Amino acid sequence: MSKKILVILGQPQRNSYGGALAQAYIEGARAAGAEVREIYLGDLRFDACPASGAPNPAGLEPDLARAQESIKWAEHLVFVYPIWWGTIPALLKGFVERVFLPGFAVNFRDNSPLWDKLLKGRSARLIVTLNTPSWIYRWYFGRPGHNTMKKTILQFCGVSPVRITEVGPIKNSTDAKRKQWLDQVRALGARLA
Repeated sequence: MSKKILVILGQPQRNSYGGALAQAYIEGARAAGAEVREIYLGDLRFDACPASGAPNPAGLEPDLARAQESIKWAEHLVFVYPIWWGTIPALLKGFVERVFLPGFAVNFRDNSPLWDKLLKGRSARLIVTLNTPSWIYRWYFGRPGHNTMKKTILQFCGVSPVRITEVGPIKNSTDAKRKQWLDQVRALGARLA
């Protein structure tokens, strides 16, 4: 049986370098025999910030219900997104807040500080573009976007292991360097990693 992989482009622009990275991963994974589903957050119709302040005020929009079904189906989640202002794009954060709900991603226990992690059995890969040099993002800023996705979202819900592939700095990169990164991401897909 082939591996089931869900690739999520976590930014509004499908026709971007991030979109090209997502496609490179998908090409590699399909060539290796994986079943791949794709979600492009910019194509979804949902309220990322409901006026009521509740994450699920009137049920899930159809696109979000389909996203939950795809997450349940997947064995491996791949998120491709840029770091903007030190962290994940607002659209990705809104998607997570609306989709990774109690009863789907976690269950909070009554009278306990503990919780049940409902997305166990899945692994994840974060393919993240940066304009900041990696060492500055790590040592000066403390990797807030990586910590958000890896620790406080995915691992909190039971997804493990979560591996991170940094791509960048994108700013002022050459065409040859960008092609090299696409080839590296395609190879990740081919390894189903």
